[in-house]
Amino acid sequence: MKDDSKGTVLVVEDDRNQREIVTMILSKEGFYVEAADCGRKAVDVLKNGNFDIVVTDLKLPDIDGTEVLREVRALGRPCHVIIVTAFGSIPSAVEATKLGAFYYLEKPLEKDQLLLVVNNAVNQVRLLKDNIMLKDQLRDRFHIDNIVGAHGAMEELYKIVKKVAPTNSTVLIHGESGTGKELFAKSIHFNSPRKNKPFFAINCAAIPETLLESELFGYEKGAFTGAVSRHIGLFEQANGSTLFLDEIGDLTQSTQAKLLRALQEKEVRRIGGNETIKLDVRIIAATNKKLEKEIEEGKFREDLYYRLNVIAFALPPLRDRVTDIPLLIEHFLKKFASAHQEKKAVSDDVLQCFMHYSWPGNVRQLESVLERSYIMCETGTITMEHVPAEVRQTSRPHGGSNPITVKLDELINARLTAAEYRLYLYLTKLDPDGESGHPLEPKEIVEHLGINRDTFFVGVSKLKELGLYDYKARMADMKKKAKG
Repeated sequence: MKDDSKGTVLVVEDDRNQREIVTMILSKEGFYVEAADCGRKAVDVLKNGNFDIVVTDLKLPDIDGTEVLREVRALGRPCHVIIVTAFGSIPSAVEATKLGAFYYLEKPLEKDQLLLVVNNAVNQVRLLKDNIMLKDQLRDRFHIDNIVGAHGAMEELYKIVKKVAPTNSTVLIHGESGTGKELFAKSIHFNSPRKNKPFFAINCAAIPETLLESELFGYEKGAFTGAVSRHIGLFEQANGSTLFLDEIGDLTQSTQAKLLRALQEKEVRRIGGNETIKLDVRIIAATNKKLEKEIEEGKFREDLYYRLNVIAFALPPLRDRVTDIPLLIEHFLKKFASAHQEKKAVSDDVLQCFMHYSWPGNVRQLESVLERSYIMCETGTITMEHVPAEVRQTSRPHGGSNPITVKLDELINARLTAAEYRLYLYLTKLDPDGESGHPLEPKEIVEHLGINRDTFFVGVSKLKELGLYDYKARMADMKKKAKG
């Protein structure tokens, strides 16, 4: 199929003259066109190729056009079907429409009408394809394997997310500002059955109480001064999807009560309205406050807390997972290189400085500091002179008998994905002396890390290629020792 075509069209018509006329019209307009003289041949062509549009006669010598339409639907591809017939009737038109036909044309075909309908159909198919591509990109971006972090605490969180994502359970995420609470919320959404619908989010601390209620529940025209039209709230917008309530601990008592009712009754009522709207919304809430303490002080409703606290987990601050810093640096450097079309690395002393800094702003602060350093650097390597003074001056070794050291060439320049890096760290921690005599098999490692087999084998191959770890050789050696 031609890449420069306006679109790809399959013409299904048993009448040779009609088939050639339609093919010629569409080809001259810039479409790539293939033709079939019967329904079964068309189905075979469709299974072996991708078409934007199918223009099919309703009456065919074998199977009719509606059956071709059913086959297109069964393939599940972005493709519109236009039914053409000289035997037009209301029943057949209705049936074709119910089955999902884009349009219904009667013979004799008019050139202008045919081109108008086909062009409109192609434009819609392209929108569908773009939408699918964007959704796929989002799912890839927020796939659990792409969350950056290999610390043991993070490994446990990955397992929780994978178990929680397919459910409709309410989730409460605890964590300091900048730890990635919204990232985990998006990961849950985009790996759930609701993934094909938009993700909705609101920061409860950033909006005044009066406006917050309006944003959450909506309002009717005339409900208050300035309400010149109806406003649909986030709960309604998120019907069938996921609503992320960030900084839930900052809600006022009044808003807490209304939120509790919405969660209990699974319904909302717009401000100034009488209609009760039933909803199916999954709630993911997050907070940087200790809600148990807030309850003791009378600042947060206990009944709302237990309504939210169905599945709860806490994200560790960056200072508690220092070994993730090299991976995060690698991730952000790739991000900046893509944006600025310029690849840069960090020096060993910068890496050590970053690993000894406390990062009160967590991952968000690390990204900000690294981006500033990246921009200030005019060479290919970020050195200490490019690091903000507050980070250089307050960077101190963490407590413990062993200083933190990292091989820059291994961890920063290894070109490993997050999942592959977790695999690397895990494998290098496996019984280095083989004393247990029980080398772990791929199945056990895959289950432990929560990755798929493809990721495991690709990762093992890459680790060997980079000279970081030879899994097969190590397993063979351990098995040899176990037998001897």
